[in-house]
Amino acid sequence: MAIPQLSAEDRAQALEKAKAARIKRAQVREDLKNEKITLADVIAMKEDPVVGRMKVSALIETMPGYGKARAEKLMKELQIAESRRLRGLGERQTEALLSRLG
Repeated sequence: MAIPQLSAEDRAQALEKAKAARIKRAQVREDLKNEKITLADVIAMKEDPVVGRMKVSALIETMPGYGKARAEKLMKELQIAESRRLRGLGERQTEALLSRLG
């Protein structure tokens, strides 16, 4: 499928929309890190188009005490693919994640 050619105005709107999405995901991660919201709250927001596109690995790395290596290890233990996004988590994966981190 070919990439559609966008006018300058359409491109600017798309860039602004992408920027707003990145800012919202960053705010959710920051709130989780500062314990303003819980992991269960974030998972409850997974149907939100912006939050649902957040990678599970980025979410785990946000948790206190978890870095890249520890997040990868946990994801392997819970059988969650590295490329999995929040919206794509299955019921068992969600329950396992909440029981370990939640």
